[in-house]
Amino acid sequence: MDPIRLDKWLWAARFFKTRALAAEAIDGGKVELNGEKPKRSRVIRPGDELRIRLGPYEHRVVVRAMTRQRGSAAVAAQLFEEDPAGRVARERLAEQHRLAARVAGGAPKGRPTKKDRRDFERDRGRQ
Repeated sequence: MDPIRLDKWLWAARFFKTRALAAEAIDGGKVELNGEKPKRSRVIRPGDELRIRLGPYEHRVVVRAMTRQRGSAAVAAQLFEEDPAGRVARERLAEQHRLAARVAGGAPKGRPTKKDRRDFERDRGRQ
């Protein structure tokens, strides 16, 4: 298979929605290739190791296949193999975020209803 640019591969493997976002992440130091900070035009080959930081999460993957086209999620999943320890750590962090949101009360429900307004007024001593 022909080697491919890093930004194109990240886009095709569905780590980023656009090539521009992939290039921005590479330039911003959020992607490491074999332990080094690459340029977006760096050519990657099967067997290369990538560390990709997306928000609070970190993906550690090994490149298994190449493609120049962006396909379905099932096809994209065949392009790389994820490190099992990295997957466990990412899932643990996601669970911590879910629990923290639950404890904090979650997102506000939006505008108060008429019943909520009446309850507020009653709690203030008005009727």
